[in-house]
Amino acid sequence: MIILEKTEKIWMNGHFVDWDDAKVHVLTHALHYGTGIFEGIRCYNTDKGPAIFRAKEHFQRFLNSAKLCLMDIEYSVDEFIGIAKQLLKINKLNEAYIRPCAFYGYGEIGIKALNNPIDIAMACFPFGTYLGEEALKKGVRCKMSSWVRIDSRMAPPLAKAAANYLNSFFAKREAIECGYDDAILLNSNGYVSEGPGANLFIVKDNKVMTPPPSAGALRGITADAVMQISKDLGFEVVSQQNIVREDLFLADEAFFTGTAVEVTPIREIDKRVIGSGKRGPMTEKIQRAFFDTVKGKLEKYLDWLVFV
Repeated sequence: MIILEKTEKIWMNGHFVDWDDAKVHVLTHALHYGTGIFEGIRCYNTDKGPAIFRAKEHFQRFLNSAKLCLMDIEYSVDEFIGIAKQLLKINKLNEAYIRPCAFYGYGEIGIKALNNPIDIAMACFPFGTYLGEEALKKGVRCKMSSWVRIDSRMAPPLAKAAANYLNSFFAKREAIECGYDDAILLNSNGYVSEGPGANLFIVKDNKVMTPPPSAGALRGITADAVMQISKDLGFEVVSQQNIVREDLFLADEAFFTGTAVEVTPIREIDKRVIGSGKRGPMTEKIQRAFFDTVKGKLEKYLDWLVFV
């Protein structure tokens, strides 16, 4: 369990305010209709100082989500990066989770929100290993969810939108209450999509495979990095092939990727042991290279880091 640790300041609508003063009205549109977007970004401490991992890509996806959700945001990627740097310095954090968000604010109560302001905020705070340190080594147990991943006929899955995560909430809670660590969702066509808040990879016959965005998977920034790392390690990566449930059960290895989960092995799905039931050798190599990357130890990936 990760409990929020209060920091000094949060940036909100152009101003740095005290943590306890970052408030919205109870009739804020997003609280009632889910009309908000967000990003999850990590800052890691390296030998060269704190560095934000793939900041440009994250803030560009943030602006893409805004566009998909009909939000006009005047800030640029570079301006958001500057705010994130300031926020980390003000809060004296070398490692942190950065959470920008934007949402339809207080104004009209109707669904259309034509005259509601767009409020923007950014917080940062300490954030450990999402599924636990042990999970990084031993892996997690997953349940195939009874809930179906949303698709583009319902809402834009490529938007990191608050409303979309009600779908994830149901899947995650169901898995936890059934005694598992996490969930895996299929799409409406029966193909594997993703976890409740993470992309999914499997390894089969020395190939690294992940569902395509057309399966309803979010275009993961960590997933993109892992695909590049996997190719550089000499692994064949297949990213545009649909995966069915049976492919998961018969995989040699499986793992989640994402800002929160980083690279977390999956050892069991629906009581079926994956591979040896331990972190697989290819997963371990990818995981080690990923953590070396975010810690600034690999020269070839230094351009993925924005130093504070």
